[in-house]
Amino acid sequence: MTYKELTGFDLLSAGSTADETTDQPWLVRWDLATDVERLVLDTLPATMDFWTSGSTGPSQCWRRTREQLWAEAGLLADLLADDRPTAVVSFAPPRHVYGMLASVLVPARLGLPVWYRPRYFGAMPPQELVDPDGSTVRLDRWAVVAVPWTFSILSRHLPWVRAADRVSILHSSAMVPASAGDLLAELDPGQARIVEIFGSTEAGGVATREWDSSDPPWQLFADVDLVTTPDPDGEDGDTEVPLVIRSPRLAHRPGAEAPATWQLDDFVEPIDERRYRFAGRRSRLVKVNGRRINLDLLQESLRTRLRCADLAFLPVTDATSGEHLDLLVVPEPGQPLTMTEVHTAVSQLEVRPRQVHLVDRIDRSETGKLRRLQPPLTSGTGADS
Repeated sequence: MTYKELTGFDLLSAGSTADETTDQPWLVRWDLATDVERLVLDTLPATMDFWTSGSTGPSQCWRRTREQLWAEAGLLADLLADDRPTAVVSFAPPRHVYGMLASVLVPARLGLPVWYRPRYFGAMPPQELVDPDGSTVRLDRWAVVAVPWTFSILSRHLPWVRAADRVSILHSSAMVPASAGDLLAELDPGQARIVEIFGSTEAGGVATREWDSSDPPWQLFADVDLVTTPDPDGEDGDTEVPLVIRSPRLAHRPGAEAPATWQLDDFVEPIDERRYRFAGRRSRLVKVNGRRINLDLLQESLRTRLRCADLAFLPVTDATSGEHLDLLVVPEPGQPLTMTEVHTAVSQLEVRPRQVHLVDRIDRSETGKLRRLQPPLTSGTGADS
């Protein structure tokens, strides 16, 4: 893999959807740029359009101003600043708002060289850089802009990761996969940390936390306020409420003004005015036999028990039992997977799917979110649980 060196102006003026921006590897030396804020605000268009992933409905366009984007990039950069990174490697495509922020604008804010890597296979960035005056700079503290499969890539390049004094991983857009814990277990204590961002295309960044297995609470960004109302569909004793926020960074639809507040597709358990625990995405919370199930947590539990390339639980409507689950499993290439192996792993879960299907692929967005419409089931592989 060859990283094409671009100037900051080249990157900003190409736009977030250009092939050279999103589909090709590149390097930008923000550490050599001057008056970066003026360059960003003069080069970006007044507004930029981003599209939702289509995981909870038809993909829709949401518009954000360049000032909103620059301000949010500052909030994200602050999360990494104490780790004193010397370089950035990013896996998040700039066509999405998270990628535009973290792959493009956060390195600009920090004044760091950034390598963008859009492919699973290929070389990692060098750990030394030669400046124009001929001096060599050691890149020993890395910020990593991650999407879910980034952790698998880093595990494939453990010598590169272990050579760093510090690795700060910024993650957004989906649940942190089990492979993240596996990666941290391979490194020295304190060598790496994972900083999570909670947000959406419509709302931007809402809250943050440092990830660990204890599921710590989320802390709102300083410019975000929590506005919660009881769930109209909830039952007595339910503690989850819809996540409603107020923020100056809310996006707007073309031709409309930004809303005063926004309700995300998530349920939370408020702890106080500034913190909450995540209960689950509306589209990924289902009730099966009277029990509320978080499909993302169920999915991660199964991943620790079943060797496969990918898997996903889908909510389905059952004529007899109402809402139920189907399970899609993608076998690893060249590694046969039997239905017996799948059912053995599934039998250890708190709830079992109605049907299991072996499929060739699972339709996900570039940032890992499950899309509503899935590929056709592989013929003859469905089996009742």
